[in-house]
Amino acid sequence: MTAETPQKQRYVGRWIAVSIVGVIVLALLAAIGWYFLRINPSVQQVETIESAFPDESLRPEAETTDAGAPVNVLLLGTDTRGQSDSLLTDLGDRADVILVAHIPPDRETVQIMSIMRDSWVEIPGHGNAKVNAALALGGVPLMVQTVETIIDQRIDHVGIIDFEGFEGLTEALGGVRLQNDIAFSVDEFDYPSGEITISGEEALAYVRARYPFSDGDYQRTHNQRAFLRGLMTQTMTRENLTNPNRMADIFATVSPHVATTDTFQLGSSLPLAASLAGIDNSSINTFTMPTLGTGMEGSQSVVYVNWDGVEEIRAAFDEESMTTFEPAPER
Repeated sequence: MTAETPQKQRYVGRWIAVSIVGVIVLALLAAIGWYFLRINPSVQQVETIESAFPDESLRPEAETTDAGAPVNVLLLGTDTRGQSDSLLTDLGDRADVILVAHIPPDRETVQIMSIMRDSWVEIPGHGNAKVNAALALGGVPLMVQTVETIIDQRIDHVGIIDFEGFEGLTEALGGVRLQNDIAFSVDEFDYPSGEITISGEEALAYVRARYPFSDGDYQRTHNQRAFLRGLMTQTMTRENLTNPNRMADIFATVSPHVATTDTFQLGSSLPLAASLAGIDNSSINTFTMPTLGTGMEGSQSVVYVNWDGVEEIRAAFDEESMTTFEPAPER
C-alpha cells in the first residue's frame, strides 16, 4: 500500500472535521422541527442549490419497502468561501468532503458513509477518474449521478457545508467534552489524558492529529469517535432540545455556512425530523466506503475502491432496517 502524501493527509483531515458537521446537521434537523417559527429567520440564510439533480432518465428508480422509503442525503464539505459569498463558487476545486447519510425506512438508525475524494471510480460519460472530478466535469448534478451509481440508490437531498461552520458550532456549544485516552500535543495545542473540553481550531487540530501517535491513523480514528460521541451528546442535551432560543442560536451559527437543495428546506424536512427525534448516539454509524489502499494512475495518487465491500453496503442499504449493521473494519 502506498503511503499517504501530505496533501492526501490534509484532505483526510478536512473530511474528518466536516463529516462531524454533517452528523450535527442531521441531528439539528431532528431537533428543530418543533421550533419552525423561531428558527425560520436563520433558515433564510441557507443558500439554495439550483438544478442539483441529473435528468430523471439517468437516475435509479425510487424504492419503497413495506416500512416506507429510505432517505439518502449527499453532504459535500468545503473549507473556504474564497472571494465569493456563495458556497457554490469554484466548488469543483474546493469540495474535499463527500458523505452519504443513509436513513433506512424504519428510521431507527442513520448510516453516514464517507467517500474519499481520491476514490478511483467511473464518472458517467467521462470514464474513470477521482470521484471529486465529477464536480469539475459536471457540477453537483454529475456528482449526484456518480454517487447514485456507486450506492445504486437515489439521492434525495444535497447539502454543502462550509468548514467555518464547524468551528462556530463547537464554540456555540461552549466546547465539546470528551474522554481523551492518550495525552499528546500538536501545533500549539496540548491535550492531557482524561476528560477535556475543546472547541474551534483546537477541536480541528484534535481530530486531524496522527503524527503524535506510534500507530498513526488507528489512534486518530479512535480520537475522532471520542470527539463525535462528545459532540453528539453535547448537542442533544435536554437543555438544548427543550430551549427554542438555544436551538435557534445554535442553528443561526451554522446556517450561514450551509447550502441545500430546495428538497431539504426546513418546511419540507419536518416529517423526517419528527421521525428521527428518538434516535440516540448509539444509532448513528459512521464509516468509510470500503477501499483497497492507494496507488498511482498516471501521475495521480488515487484510492482504489473495494467493490466487493461496496456491494455489501448496497445490499445493506436495500434493507428496511440496519439496526444490526456492522461496518467492515477500515483498511
